[in-house]
Amino acid sequence: MFKYALQRICYMILVFFIITLMCFVLIRMLPLAPLPAGDPHTEVIRLQREAAGYNEPYLTQFWLFLKNIFTKFNWGLSEMLYYGQDVWSIFVQKLPATMIVNLYSIIWSIPVGIALGIFAALYKNTWVDYFLSTATMIVISVPSFVYAFLIQYIFCFRLQWFPFLMAAGSNYFTWEMFRSMIPPVLSLSFGVIAGFTRTTRAELTEVLTSEFMLLARTKGLTKAQATVRHALRNCFVVVVPGIFGEFIGILGGSLIIEGIFAIPGVGGLTLNAITAQDYNIFMLSTCFYTAIGLAASLVVDISYGFIDPRIRVGSKK
Repeated sequence: MFKYALQRICYMILVFFIITLMCFVLIRMLPLAPLPAGDPHTEVIRLQREAAGYNEPYLTQFWLFLKNIFTKFNWGLSEMLYYGQDVWSIFVQKLPATMIVNLYSIIWSIPVGIALGIFAALYKNTWVDYFLSTATMIVISVPSFVYAFLIQYIFCFRLQWFPFLMAAGSNYFTWEMFRSMIPPVLSLSFGVIAGFTRTTRAELTEVLTSEFMLLARTKGLTKAQATVRHALRNCFVVVVPGIFGEFIGILGGSLIIEGIFAIPGVGGLTLNAITAQDYNIFMLSTCFYTAIGLAASLVVDISYGFIDPRIRVGSKK
């Protein structure tokens, strides 16, 4: 298991390096945005561009980019959005909003999705199962921003239960702030609920028809006892790694949802950086999202071996 984990970490670092290099070269190939004259930060940014080797070959620029990160943890200065400010400081300020919205979404989406999946599996081939399966496929097929617009129209405009946009401020634990976060949380939740419903239903349906379940029933266990003691435990071998992956991925957030509800998070920062041609911010966001995606995949794969001792990932017989 340790050997497999070490191998996956090495692969993850290699993939991260390749993706970062590709994004870096593509970004440096784009024309630089002109700097405003007369601003005191203009000369600082010009000197930073010279230090970053903007006139050097791309591989030299990439080496200087990595050197600044690993030796000084310097991601550069914002050249357009937050003129002259440190990119990392800006990113850290935006991260809590993204985390809290996605955390609220996951906390209630996962139990609901698992419960609906169990309900559909127990009532297999009934109207309940058909309804939940059809609804799940529809929800998965529709992008999350469509639900965002529907929620805004129904709950924010027609019923006026919630505000259209997220409340301003940095205190995320007030009632006003929580109320304003409900629409984006709901928008992010539909896909998570549908995904866990489909996975739980598929796994539990297969387990309920297994031979060991028939043996458990013949030994005197009721259907509920056999389901709780045996079926759910085997079903969760597949479901629980998905939960770990979701919790790792809460840092990633949603680019479009944050833009629709004006959430001052990482997603909105990334979209604004693309529009304003602030390449340093965009490069940091790209590295961040890439690292989160690779880390979530690594945690999911490794967690299989810890959840079920019978599984030895990467072992050779």
